[in-house]
Amino acid sequence: MVQRSYFPTIDQLLETDRFVLLYDNQIVVRDNEFLWDSSELHAIFSIGAEFFVLDELFEAGVATTFIAVLARENPAEILRAENRSLRSLLFEYDESALNLAGKASQILDWYNTHKYCGACGAPTIQHETQRAVNCSACGRQYFPRINPCAIMLVVNGDQILLARSARFKTDFFSCLAGFIEVGETPEQTVVREVREEVGLEVHNVRYIKSQSWPFPSQLMLGFIAEYKTGKIVVEPEEIEEAHWYNVSSLPKVPSPAISVAGELIQHYVKEQSILE
Repeated sequence: MVQRSYFPTIDQLLETDRFVLLYDNQIVVRDNEFLWDSSELHAIFSIGAEFFVLDELFEAGVATTFIAVLARENPAEILRAENRSLRSLLFEYDESALNLAGKASQILDWYNTHKYCGACGAPTIQHETQRAVNCSACGRQYFPRINPCAIMLVVNGDQILLARSARFKTDFFSCLAGFIEVGETPEQTVVREVREEVGLEVHNVRYIKSQSWPFPSQLMLGFIAEYKTGKIVVEPEEIEEAHWYNVSSLPKVPSPAISVAGELIQHYVKEQSILE
């Protein structure tokens, strides 16, 4: 099978294609559905759009290609739909659907932020066969990038450390997290971030799982770290409050269905219940 271009034209779209439609960093949704078929998208071709291949799914020998559509004008009125933030979809869709919407958002965020070369400032052009853009002057290539982050649950026996962020005002208590810096391993990031954000020392850092997190384009690497020494002293610019909680009496925490933070908490709670 011939590889389709990652930047197909209108003429190259197929009836079996399904589309995730985005405008102004939002997902276009109608009747709680954000996947569109080709017959419903003819109306937006007249207002202009760009197309980006996301994934291909093969079922019974039939290939369905998922396409991200970047609309140049707001298509919501034409399609009798609404524009919604990606975060607003978190509690309404299963993991596979959210992964698709998240990937569409990440690819379009990358494309919109790489219209010009970071080295010489010339406009970029779409690569013919790869998911990349080339500088029209110096030839440098730019591929989509992810930002690796470490997210960690600090534990001490049947106690876990949970915190509320000072930057994102929610009623959830969650794990600590931070970006991996140049020259660090993820395990070193865990130790450093815990020390910087709550003043504690940890050891016995163990990896649990990862999650793609499209806000805007992060790879979350999830760890559990054991408390070693220290008293909680929060960094006020990062953490609103942080406390130890018994695994049998937790505050409101993220759902494991949508967040690796929730999965880390659930994983450790289950471990402790087995030990009892």
